[in-house]
Amino acid sequence: MSQQSGSGRDRGRRFEAYVAEIVGALGHADRAGPFRAYCMGLMGPSERKSVEPMAAVVDPCRVSGRHQSMHHFVSSSPWSDTAVLAVAHRRVVGALRRRGGISAWIVDDTGVPKKGTKSVGVSRQYCGATGKEDNCQVAVSLSVANAAGSVPVAHRLYLPESWTKDRKRCRRAGVPDDSRFQRKWEIALDHIDAAIAGGIAQAPVVVDAGYGNVVDFREGLTQRKLPYVAGIESTTTVWPPGAGPLPAPAYPGMGRPAKRLRRSPTHRPISVLALARDLPGSRYRTVGWREGSRGIMRSRFAAVRVRPAHLDDDRVEPRPEEWLLIEWPEGEEKPTKYWLSTVRPRMPLRRLVNLAKIRWRIERDYQELKDELGLDHYEGRNWRGFHHHATLCIAAYAFLMSERLRISPRYSRRIRPLLRLPPVSPHFRPRGSPTRPAPQPDVDRDPPR
Repeated sequence: MSQQSGSGRDRGRRFEAYVAEIVGALGHADRAGPFRAYCMGLMGPSERKSVEPMAAVVDPCRVSGRHQSMHHFVSSSPWSDTAVLAVAHRRVVGALRRRGGISAWIVDDTGVPKKGTKSVGVSRQYCGATGKEDNCQVAVSLSVANAAGSVPVAHRLYLPESWTKDRKRCRRAGVPDDSRFQRKWEIALDHIDAAIAGGIAQAPVVVDAGYGNVVDFREGLTQRKLPYVAGIESTTTVWPPGAGPLPAPAYPGMGRPAKRLRRSPTHRPISVLALARDLPGSRYRTVGWREGSRGIMRSRFAAVRVRPAHLDDDRVEPRPEEWLLIEWPEGEEKPTKYWLSTVRPRMPLRRLVNLAKIRWRIERDYQELKDELGLDHYEGRNWRGFHHHATLCIAAYAFLMSERLRISPRYSRRIRPLLRLPPVSPHFRPRGSPTRPAPQPDVDRDPPR
């Protein structure tokens, strides 16, 4: 018992030290109380993580006052999300370093389904949470990860063009005046530039096909000297191993010499699906990459060196060779996934597979951020509140992640609340709740209509 209570006291001291460090980033000592209350509410056992239910859990005797303080802190207070996220990621990076360092930077986005049109950035667009086009908000994030853990280091709302073209609508939602339309992959490159400028240890960038299909994004990573493992579609064209575009024709002696590479009716690139089908079965090997609920997860993979062929007949030099990684599970009639990668040419297949599959970490992060910490529970509508709430969720998650990494060398269980808070009073009624009927219907002043 003494050992358990000592562990709890140590955790409490670490949490208070973390709060003190965050308060330094918040810029004002008066924000310490609301920050502590908000984080405790997020990490507590309540099912709903919007402001008022959290206030009822954290301070059941002063719900109204605590709600007002926390609401102002998240929706109006002008503290820096970037500064707070820097403290949060430093805490996890230190723990990751003890587990082998950062293995990957992972770019992804997540959707939050919404009703109505007033919430900032809401639009009818693809929503990963529902797996279809839906009315939602979408945020783009960058995370640092290894096999043991991960944490987002940047998180920004994507504003569709329907928003950026409507300045009145943006002003009503508190969107900064200098905001402009950016595609999701452009937001991702902004995150990456900030991470480079912030001195975060660099690692291969891992993305799904939503980003990997964008040639400008892949070239942007190469320009920044960052290797990538990028998902692509089966229709992506490449030159098979040992092949490439034809050189420019010989100078005929008249006019300007041709410089562009060429294709011909009989010499053209092929789709990655066609290349995968042409490979002999001996090129595919069964590789396991992590332990799942039913044992080691395995599949068949092949990796070959190819040249991407996108618009290379407008170039004067062929594109450099890259890895093409193909996943073709046993029993499937065709491959299920493809990746292009600029990691080193001698990268072992198992290591390449582990990198491609590490995206499960950010999927787990979002699941826990939503299910356990209420990332998608925020009910405010403005720009600042949306980002403040997400930042506070990530800050709380960073503390929980660092504690879990301290306990176990392998992060394989879901985040559980580490703080024990009092239960909500049975007499607490959130604003807008329907009137309760009186015990005696004949004296009910608000009878059902």
